[in-house]
Amino acid sequence: MTDTPTKQEIQSKNDNVPGATPVEQKKNNRNDRKRNRRGDSKNLERDSDWQERVVQIRRVSKTVKGGKKMSFRAIVVVGNEKGQVGVGVGKAGDVIGAVRKGVSDGKKNLVRVPLTPNNSIPTLSLGRDGAANVLIRPAAPGTGVIAGGSIRTVLELAGIKNVLAKRLGSKTPLNNARAAMVALSQLRTHKSASRERGISLEQLYS
Repeated sequence: MTDTPTKQEIQSKNDNVPGATPVEQKKNNRNDRKRNRRGDSKNLERDSDWQERVVQIRRVSKTVKGGKKMSFRAIVVVGNEKGQVGVGVGKAGDVIGAVRKGVSDGKKNLVRVPLTPNNSIPTLSLGRDGAANVLIRPAAPGTGVIAGGSIRTVLELAGIKNVLAKRLGSKTPLNNARAAMVALSQLRTHKSASRERGISLEQLYS
């Protein structure tokens, strides 16, 4: 009779790596498990930092050869409340699919906002998209977010807590959100402005 290998022998053969002792092999396996756990936790933290808010869901139609094709359009604002925000639009046959597409589209079009120590913006800014005009102005600490509609959602998810905003044109939520994004993308800090102009901060303030 031939001796059949036991489970322990098979496992030791599979675990053995050329040039490594069993003790080193166990340490390597433990290190790999720790790295995988750390990587998973980092990915979860990155995903948890982002917040998503649905601004509007509308039922839209497209006229095709056989009639009308109905679908849903979702406007989603994505931000981490740390100076990054984006606006996305998604269309699908169901609401969940439209929101999912809007989130992915918003993460592709992120804008970094320079925040002051008081969680406000450094300067006044005016943004325009289509027929929508949005004016954003910095405010003193304790003012809060004085804005409405989709503009308020964009400012809150950007991490701005003291700001004044006014809609000057169209009432369309999508155009207002995009106009707010244009206004935020035009913001510059005083240091960057002085660097671009080639002057000191004292000359800029004077």
